[in-house]
Amino acid sequence: MTKAVSELLALLDVERLEVDLFRGVTPEEEAGRPRVYGGQVIAQALASAYRTVKDDRICHSLHAYFIRPGDPKIPIIYEVDRSRDGGSFTTRRVVAIQHGQQILNMTASFHVHEDSWDHQHEMPTTKPPEDLKSRDEYRELYADKIPDDMREHWTRPQPFIIKEISGINPFDLKPKSDVNHLWFKTDGALDVPPAMHHCLIAWASDMNLLGSSLRPHGLHWMSPELMNASLDHAIWFHAPIRADEWMLYSMDSPKAGNGRSFNRGSIFTRGGELVASVAQEGLMRKVKPRK
Repeated sequence: MTKAVSELLALLDVERLEVDLFRGVTPEEEAGRPRVYGGQVIAQALASAYRTVKDDRICHSLHAYFIRPGDPKIPIIYEVDRSRDGGSFTTRRVVAIQHGQQILNMTASFHVHEDSWDHQHEMPTTKPPEDLKSRDEYRELYADKIPDDMREHWTRPQPFIIKEISGINPFDLKPKSDVNHLWFKTDGALDVPPAMHHCLIAWASDMNLLGSSLRPHGLHWMSPELMNASLDHAIWFHAPIRADEWMLYSMDSPKAGNGRSFNRGSIFTRGGELVASVAQEGLMRKVKPRK
């Protein structure tokens, strides 16, 4: 396990302040960023909810709204409401708070294991991860083109290895299909409970999803004419999942318009099992010149 993975696990080990009150922090190196990474807030909110749920049930779905941008310079308080504890389902509502205001509101549902009928769509056929360069390798190729004010952020060690099938070159932008595949896994093996694997997947699920809607327009999150941010995020966990094994994240963006984009993703194991589905709407607005 690398240092970056260990630091992420520590980040998701939220501190209990009271019975249903938790505190999460943002890495010090992120203090200069304009807002907290959305995947971090979702993952810490899920970790907080998990701390109030029986061990015999795991999260099967979560739905979150990003209400305000998170301030990376101060901790985030997570308030958990025990909405329901049923015979087979448990429901939790989590509110993330900074400066006395909500920055995220999330509902998560947890379910005991049950045997049932089973079917799924097939996994797309793509190149295997061994045949692809990682994002870190591409960063080395384009190191001289990274702006000085972004160099430290772009080149810092990452907890996940990411290998894109048809990635966007931010320094030579061209329109591409909204269909967007990548392989990902943590940089090293993990010995953590299933709940932590869910939190890690929640963190990773926000990595590239919004970018699907930018591809047809030849845009990147760095594009100066673009205002881009997550508005909401939903995850459905279908089967046991391990964040330290290769998974294919198959994404697309069926629609963009009216200043928003809709994006969806399917996460498959290397063996082809669909283990999670993701959906997200994002702000996709043209920057208006200040008068």
